[in-house]
Amino acid sequence: MKLLKSLIAAGALGLAATLPVAAADISGAGATFPYPIYAKWADAYKKETNIGLNYQSIGSGGGIKQIKAKTVTFGATDAPLSGKDLDDLTQFPMVMGGIVPVINVDGISPGELVLDGPTLAKIFLGEIKSWDDAAIAKLNPGAKLSKQAIAIVHRSDGSGTTYNFAYYLADVSADWKSKVGVNTSVEWPAGIGAKGNEGVANNVANTKGSIGYVEYAYAKQNKLNYTKMVNKDGKVVAPTAESFQAAAASADWKSQPGYGVILANQAGEKSWPMTAATWILVYKKPQDTVATSEALKFFAWSYAKGSKMAEDLDYVPMPSKVVRDIEQTWASEIKDANGKPLYTVGN
Repeated sequence: MKLLKSLIAAGALGLAATLPVAAADISGAGATFPYPIYAKWADAYKKETNIGLNYQSIGSGGGIKQIKAKTVTFGATDAPLSGKDLDDLTQFPMVMGGIVPVINVDGISPGELVLDGPTLAKIFLGEIKSWDDAAIAKLNPGAKLSKQAIAIVHRSDGSGTTYNFAYYLADVSADWKSKVGVNTSVEWPAGIGAKGNEGVANNVANTKGSIGYVEYAYAKQNKLNYTKMVNKDGKVVAPTAESFQAAAASADWKSQPGYGVILANQAGEKSWPMTAATWILVYKKPQDTVATSEALKFFAWSYAKGSKMAEDLDYVPMPSKVVRDIEQTWASEIKDANGKPLYTVGN
């Protein structure tokens, strides 16, 4: 755990700061959402195989740019590419987790405050300006709400976490949908920007009266105060591996190209409303077949041996049936210049 905290603190420096790059090492860049679990997997994989992962935690937008520029073996994104944007790329989900509102409000304990989607949207639209607002008070009868002004912290970089957060807000708020919309980068009506999940977590931790949104592992690692949420079924739920799994349980992964299923605002009494997956992008015909082959071995190892590590950080591993489908996709799509598959199922 001490190693993981130091890796998270390294932020955009990526795993390269801790795991030296060797000729056989794997290079990747992108989403900060899965960075804690990629760090944990990389450390264990390095010990077992002596193959390192040089991963730059720079945000989904940066990861997409780097894989398209062919400067890394794989890109990582929390905002899946559509079928028309995949072209010569193969896309597959690696792990799932939850996005949580995090707050720094005097007198409020972790999980004590309850919000719903429309109220959260009004906060980030800048329409609700203080913590004792009537809309918040209605959801929290009896709570001693502060008159503190609300300080909004949002992502400043292209972010799949933002994409999933905005997707949820657009689904529950017509105003958000029309005024802000859904994208990896949006025109924020209010607040200050911070880079990466790391930056948002640090800003919330250091700013009284603040609210932000981060992947749950960052909330845990930074001991941030999170809120509960009212889900689509009208039930108050806490962010847990169980509530993330409940949201993901009915996902039809094959319904979208590249397994690009958005898990926001899923039905179910136990479902966390801001559950999300994170995806990997690799070339179908990579220039560096050795590096891509090594990357696929790492991903296969992570699916097979990394579930407990993922669960320890409150991520949700991909279901075994989906993993089998993904490995079949690797075998059929990712090939060398002679058409030979770089991965054989069961290897």
